[in-house]
Amino acid sequence: MSAETAEAVIGDEGRTEIRRICEMSENEPLTEFQSERSKGLLSRVEVLVTGWGCPVIDDQTLAAAPRLRAIIHTAGSVKNHVTHACFDRGIAVVSAAAANARPVIEYTLAMILLEGKRVIPRAAEYRRSRRIPALRETGFSVGNYQRTVGILSASLIGRGVMQLLRQHDISVLLCDPYIDARTASQYGAELVSIEEVFLRSDIVSIHTPLLPATEGLVSRELIDSMPPGAVLINSARGAVVDQAALTDAAMAGRLRAVLDVTDPEVLPSDHPLWECENVLITPHLAGSQGNELERLRDLALAELRRWVQGEDLLHPVPHDALEVSA
Repeated sequence: MSAETAEAVIGDEGRTEIRRICEMSENEPLTEFQSERSKGLLSRVEVLVTGWGCPVIDDQTLAAAPRLRAIIHTAGSVKNHVTHACFDRGIAVVSAAAANARPVIEYTLAMILLEGKRVIPRAAEYRRSRRIPALRETGFSVGNYQRTVGILSASLIGRGVMQLLRQHDISVLLCDPYIDARTASQYGAELVSIEEVFLRSDIVSIHTPLLPATEGLVSRELIDSMPPGAVLINSARGAVVDQAALTDAAMAGRLRAVLDVTDPEVLPSDHPLWECENVLITPHLAGSQGNELERLRDLALAELRRWVQGEDLLHPVPHDALEVSA
């Protein structure tokens, strides 16, 4: 992993815990696999604890690591460094995706409820007017009672959001080609087409991984079909959405958006979304930040302990997940 990741996620406390569990070959993180020092270390390791900034573990790296039997990742997606060759070698792969999903789920629920109450635009109006509106001015468009929320993809995060929404008076629509209506109902959701999600929802929350098949999935047609005043929340990947179409709809005042991700990240300084009052842009903060990084470390090291003790792993990454996960 990168040196920055090592300090932020592992730290001295994590290094101490690793030493309690097993022999740690090197105190400093490997940031590349090509040097003689790295090859010397790789020749002895049985487990790699990886994180953001990990180089690709390809055939050449695996050839230098004949004893490698497990890769334990302290973050979510392993697609940027774990290759099919790792699985072909029978190497166990573990991810802390479940730990990283937790704050994204919390962020999404918070934004759904805030947008249902129209907190952000109403706070801005209150700042301008210095006046509390009368009840008759508020209208029925404000509030979370009997709202309809659309969830795009029953991913780990999407499922977590649906579970939390069951505690509220909110109807949930779900679009996911990989699950059936019975499974959707277990999460309190109605399984519908992607067109229905956008047509019927007051708020749509995107939890789709960025894959070749999902790039631009949220098209201009879908965005234009959303009811006036609807909200689009994206905490997945910016390229899943036709950003030009979303910009047009937001600038016209027809839709609101909460964007934790954009395409590109960061948007150009002169992009109109920066100044659009209908759009809240957050700096990719939904995932683990601050003390939430400790949750990533704790999950990964608990899995390391299980592996050393020969116990079943709780968060293994199956080989076929490389093709359909984030």
